[in-house]
Amino acid sequence: MLKTFSPKKADITHNWYLVDASELTLGRLSSRIATIIMGKNKTNFSAHVDGGDNVVVINAAQLKVTGNKLTQKQYHRHSGYPGGLTSLSLEEMMAKDPTKVIENAVAGMLPKNRLTDDRMRRLKVYVGSEHAHAGQSPKKVEFK
Repeated sequence: MLKTFSPKKADITHNWYLVDASELTLGRLSSRIATIIMGKNKTNFSAHVDGGDNVVVINAAQLKVTGNKLTQKQYHRHSGYPGGLTSLSLEEMMAKDPTKVIENAVAGMLPKNRLTDDRMRRLKVYVGSEHAHAGQSPKKVEFK
């Protein structure tokens, strides 16, 4: 009889990956990053264990989108007060902070549970091509 393998914390290693944001569009990039962060690309994936990897995203300012998303896509936030709704277009958000665009997209593709905060801490997004994680020697991810 086969037993079901369930990974423990001691069995998990968090690898480092480097992703260039200028290669893919926002949605395709975010879904592939979310897969790596959740650990679904590993053979010992288990939904209740945080077994994903660290992802360093560079060139966030060179992010590509298709269609009219730059002007039509809106990001909303509310202060909690009456009339406190603030909206920004994708173009305004990219000018203000391009890292938030990728972080919001990846966070939207992760399951909403206790592991979400830990998973999001493993996502590092940088505007340019320089990053502070060269010591971890991240492996470059090539997308097809």
